[in-house]
Amino acid sequence: MVVITLQRAKCIGCNYCVELAPGQFQMSKKDGKSVLLHSQEKKGFFTLKSPDENIFDESFKAKEACPVKIIDVKQV
Repeated sequence: MVVITLQRAKCIGCNYCVELAPGQFQMSKKDGKSVLLHSQEKKGFFTLKSPDENIFDESFKAKEACPVKIIDVKQV
């Protein structure tokens, strides 16, 4: 299982996550911030739990590229 967490309020809209993991992220046309697709929001944290292990590598690259370090990716 891959767990991805995004602190959306702190997003600066750099678009790195979308470039590196387009299957998991997209940019909002409304406010220019990143959106974690198919995620659940709780207290400002957007979380996606996926059984698809294939998304780990590109999601981890997005985490590493994020200049404000608001993405967390782990395998559980």
